[in-house]
Amino acid sequence: MFSVLAFMLLSYFEAILARLSNSAEQIISAVVLVLPRLFGAFFGVFGLIKSESRKWIAITEIVLNGIFTAFMKFVLSFAG
Repeated sequence: MFSVLAFMLLSYFEAILARLSNSAEQIISAVVLVLPRLFGAFFGVFGLIKSESRKWIAITEIVLNGIFTAFMKFVLSFAG
């Protein structure tokens, strides 16, 4: 939910971000879009290590966060 809201806000304030340098825009986008997913994947791994009763939820979280992170890194690689 946070990532969708962050993506919408980044799209809405694109005119303001256009005045920044390309590297600053990439850093802001990476922090807002990629960093939360990395935390989510970390918590998924932590859930597996902790031996939660529902391992499939932790595995699904890791996979989905990994796919989203890879997609956003791919999108950010073309920015600027």
